[in-house]
Amino acid sequence: MANNLDAMRKIPPGIWLIRKIRGKDWSLKTHRYMVLLVTFIAYASYHASRKPSSIVKSALDPEPNKTKNVYPWPIGSVFVKDEFFDGNKDMFGYKGWEPFNGKDGTKKLGLIDVAFLACYSLGMFGAGHLGDTLDLRLFLTSGMIGSGIFVGLFGMGYFWNIHVFGFYLVMQMVAGLFQATGWPSVVAVIGNWFGKRKRGLIMGIWNAHTSVGNITGSLIAASVLEHGWGWSFIAPGTLIAIAGILVFLFLAAYPEDIGFPCLNGPAARVEAVPRDVEAPTQNEGTVEEGKSTTIRDRSGARRSVGLLEACLIPGVIPFAFCLFFSKLVAYTFLYWLPFYLSQTEIGGEYMSVKSAGNLSTLFDVGGIVGGILAGHISDKLRARAITAASFIIC
Repeated sequence: MANNLDAMRKIPPGIWLIRKIRGKDWSLKTHRYMVLLVTFIAYASYHASRKPSSIVKSALDPEPNKTKNVYPWPIGSVFVKDEFFDGNKDMFGYKGWEPFNGKDGTKKLGLIDVAFLACYSLGMFGAGHLGDTLDLRLFLTSGMIGSGIFVGLFGMGYFWNIHVFGFYLVMQMVAGLFQATGWPSVVAVIGNWFGKRKRGLIMGIWNAHTSVGNITGSLIAASVLEHGWGWSFIAPGTLIAIAGILVFLFLAAYPEDIGFPCLNGPAARVEAVPRDVEAPTQNEGTVEEGKSTTIRDRSGARRSVGLLEACLIPGVIPFAFCLFFSKLVAYTFLYWLPFYLSQTEIGGEYMSVKSAGNLSTLFDVGGIVGGILAGHISDKLRARAITAASFIIC
C-alpha cells in the first residue's frame, strides 16, 4: 500500500487530471513531446529572469554626458517609441538610482553580476547532487519559484526606495543559488526520457530555450521599463514563478513515474514498443501501478557520478573547456550588450534604453538559427565534435 501511495504521489497532478478526463493515457511519444515542451518553457523562463539586470543598467547608471541627441534608433516597427528626452534631464526624469549612479556605479553593476554568476556556478555542484537524490519535479519547481521571488525582491527595491548596495548584492546571490537548479534538472529529465538517441536536431530545437528566454526577458523588461525599473524585474520574476507551477503540474521527471518502463534500462527494449499506445486508464490502477512500483524501486537505486569520476569520462574535460569559452562570450553579451549599445554614440546619436534592449535580441535570434542548424548538421554528418568545433571557431 505504501509503495502504491508513493507511486501515485509522484504522478504530476496535471497528468493525473488529464487521465481522469480522457479516460486513457497519452502515448509514449506524446509524453516525450510534453516533456520537451515543459522543460523548454521552464529553462526559457530561467533565462528570461536573468535578462532584466542587463536592460536596466543604463537606467540605474545613466551616462552623465549623454544629454542630447537621444533617439529611439534604429527606425523600425520594433524600435519606434516616443522616447525623446529633454537635455536637462536624465532617463525617465531622474539621475539614475543610488548606489549605482556614482563614480563607481558601473563597477557596482559589474559586482552584482559577478556575485550572481559566482553563486550560480557554485550552486551547480550542489544542485547536481541534490537532483540525483530528490524528486526532480519538486526540485525544479522549488528552484523556479525561489528564483521568481528573489528576482522580484530585487525589483521591489525600487518601490521600497532602497539605496543599500548590500540589499541588491544579497538578492542577486540568493537568486543565483536558486537559478543553479535549472540546467542540471532539465538535462537530467531529458536524459531520462530520451536516453542515447539520435537527437541532434531535436536537441538543437530544444536548446533554443536559452535564446528564446533571453529574447522574451529583454522584450518584457524593456517594455515595462518606462513605468519604473522595478517592473523590469517583477514581470520576469512572476513569469518564472508561473512556469514553476506549470512544471509542478505537468512534468514527469521519469517515465516510471507515470507507468512507463525505464527507457535507459534493459526493460526498455522489451516494453517500450507495446506501451507506446493509448491504453484505458482503468488498467493503470492494477497492472500499471504494480509495474511502475517495481521500476521505481530499480530507479531508486540510481547511482550519482562524482566530480572526479565524471572528469575521467572521455571527452568531458575538452567539452567543458569549449563550453567555458562559449559561455564566456554568451554571458558577456547577455549582461552587457544592451548597456553598451545605449551608452555608445552611433552617427552622432544615442540609442534609447528600450531600443538597445530590443536590438540586443538579434544576437539571440542568431543563436536560435545556429543551434538548430548545428543539430541538423551533426545528425547528417554523425560528427558532433567536428560540428561543435567548427561553430565555436566561426
